[in-house]
Amino acid sequence: MRPFFKLVLIIFCCPWLAVAQEKPHTDQSLYVVIGAFGIPRNAMEFTENAKTQGYAAQFELNPKRKLFYVYVLHTEDRKAAIAETIRLQKQSPFHDTWMYQGLLGDNPQVVKISESERKEVIETLVEEKKINPVDTVQVLTTSTEPIAEIKPDENNVMKAATPLAPADSRTFLFRITALEDKDTLAGDVDIFDPDSNNKRKMATYRGNDEVKVKAINKSGNMWLHCEVFGYRKLEIPLNFNTPDSTDGVTIADNVITVPFELVRLQKGDKAIMFNVYFYKDAAIMRPESRYEVNSLLEMMNENPDYKIRIHGHTNGNAAGKIISMGNSKNFFQLSTENKEGRGSAKKLSEERALLLQQFLIENKISADRIQVKAWGGSQPIYDVDHAAAHANVRVEIEILED
Repeated sequence: MRPFFKLVLIIFCCPWLAVAQEKPHTDQSLYVVIGAFGIPRNAMEFTENAKTQGYAAQFELNPKRKLFYVYVLHTEDRKAAIAETIRLQKQSPFHDTWMYQGLLGDNPQVVKISESERKEVIETLVEEKKINPVDTVQVLTTSTEPIAEIKPDENNVMKAATPLAPADSRTFLFRITALEDKDTLAGDVDIFDPDSNNKRKMATYRGNDEVKVKAINKSGNMWLHCEVFGYRKLEIPLNFNTPDSTDGVTIADNVITVPFELVRLQKGDKAIMFNVYFYKDAAIMRPESRYEVNSLLEMMNENPDYKIRIHGHTNGNAAGKIISMGNSKNFFQLSTENKEGRGSAKKLSEERALLLQQFLIENKISADRIQVKAWGGSQPIYDVDHAAAHANVRVEIEILED
């Protein structure tokens, strides 16, 4: 079952959560944030993991930074937000929890918690026995903002150079840009262990922010993978102990910068739209698909010579119900105007590919630049009963001309 299916079930089974999600977002809103991700799939997985641990996590896109923020509290009560931030820093796995204020997605900013506020809240939490009176001095001097959000002009001081991080962790900056125009791209970097069987994936880190990377083996060898939709995947071998031995990698002020300069897809390339999701039995996309679909639109507008083929795939070949958009013209939401019928898995995969084609046409991309191919469940990535079989439900983009 996909994470967002679980999320829907949780919402319907927990009325209080549905009410919380309907609370309006205003410029007075405060968010207690536990994570930020460039790829919605990772935000969803992180959110679901937090939910299994009992946290009412949600995520939303900040389009300015093109990052998905996972938060566990949305309120206008400053004291409540500060108390929850400090509690999570002290007594949860989310030690880097921070606060944002403002309309999420409209230039949110880090909230500066004053020392007097922190002291007052900590004293209250200790009295109520919600945190232990241990290391409170350390808590008082710990910033609530992630390093990536602190800029010299915000603090009037440049970050001082410090000794190189301990051998078990180092500070990295994975700078992800487009090779052609040097534009910053939103994306994550996956780290694989080449010394393990099947080159096992060990961790994922967000790009374009300073992050603490842990050692994954004794040799220091690692493979860094970066894949942003619309661009060719780039793999970089690197040694954790001697990172600057890799061409292009630099070290300054104990920050290891690894450049990922990505090249646009070219004729013959095929890319999976990992972050396009469909409602069950429906040729209608879920709202979280909007960002990557817009990336496809941007790619088509950027290069008018692109001609593509959209491949539709399902998990298995069983026939069943098919929900289509009908008269609603809403590509990203179920509605009463949707039409319901029945058909084969191949028909469902075709309807989904056609939906994406229609979205592009509605946004002024010429129809003669877009072909469609339906596969049903004949080209699975995983066995139909595999734990990751949900990945079989997908659309792929093949570049026919560039």
